[in-house]
Amino acid sequence: EELMKNLFSETVSEKRVERDFVKAVKRRGGLALKFVSPGRIGVPDRIVLLPDGKCAFAEIKRLGAKLRKSQIATCQEIAAQGFRVHVIRTAADIQLFCEAHFGG
Repeated sequence: EELMKNLFSETVSEKRVERDFVKAVKRRGGLALKFVSPGRIGVPDRIVLLPDGKCAFAEIKRLGAKLRKSQIATCQEIAAQGFRVHVIRTAADIQLFCEAHFGG
């Protein structure tokens, strides 16, 4: 019964997804820093510094959670400057991010 409870438990928390994301980036030589911009709403949760001198942004959401309008607008603004912005909800999203920025 305990095994079944774990298999069908609630979706993984946003905090857990974020922690797993930060660890995955660090293992590959990057830094996923908390991104806070005082006076500006909607900024992504993490700015990711990549080993090749580039950066990307990540908005962390639990599965099923939607981006707020301010988040969508800010992510579009950042993308218009040529930076990649990813929405990370699952372990698969973390894997795709790492493949895109660190290779296989």
